[in-house]
Amino acid sequence: RRAGWRSALSDRIVLTNMRFMGRHGYYDHELESPQRFEVDVELRLDLQPAGLDDDLGKTIDYGRVYDITRQIVESTSFRLIETIAEAISHELLTAFEVTEVGVRVRKPDVQLGGPLDHASVEIWRRRPG
Repeated sequence: RRAGWRSALSDRIVLTNMRFMGRHGYYDHELESPQRFEVDVELRLDLQPAGLDDDLGKTIDYGRVYDITRQIVESTSFRLIETIAEAISHELLTAFEVTEVGVRVRKPDVQLGGPLDHASVEIWRRRPG
């Protein structure tokens, strides 16, 4: 490799600002009406084989990542956005041959008593073993 060239661990697929409506929150009223949630996902894996061969079979299908994320946010209810992030990371690590997954979940309509863009959590999880 050339000097300064990135290692395979820095290769990643990023889906930014996926937006879904879900029923998540600590308070009962948050579970009654859907509210907005925004999710970013980063998948770390070696992208060189796919890039050299121009082969979808050697990378991750972005549509499947989106569908898994949407299913979790829209079809389940959790009290904490931490739990949403854990569920997404677990499903993505199970579904794909990736070394690490980063998940950011934002709740833009959270009410905390003053001006606020969003509340968010970010987690990183590695494949066991």
